[in-house]
Amino acid sequence: MDWIHINAIRCYGYTGALPEEQILGQWFEINLSLGLDLHIAGNTDNLTDTLDYRTVIAQVTDLVHQSKYALVEKLASVIASNLLQFPLVQQVKVCLTKVSPPIPNFSGNIVVEIIR
Repeated sequence: MDWIHINAIRCYGYTGALPEEQILGQWFEINLSLGLDLHIAGNTDNLTDTLDYRTVIAQVTDLVHQSKYALVEKLASVIASNLLQFPLVQQVKVCLTKVSPPIPNFSGNIVVEIIR
């Protein structure tokens, strides 16, 4: 299987367990790995024979911005399910990072990885 990796999709969204996260929102970063057959596109050099990652980025950005879930696990799962609707995509890995989670005395980030 071939892979297209799209990294560092940074977008603002309203997913989180705390009420203020769903009101004020926060930054998320998404890394995607999309498994598909790139053999035909590699031979034809035609955009219609592959996955247009501009469309993928726009769709993921819209999903993050429009969704309000309590859990990032749910948001990552919805993103994965949505990406599997593209006819060429056979497998997907979504790494969803909550860039600055509102956790006292914690300056790191939280990453959820979903593979479908």
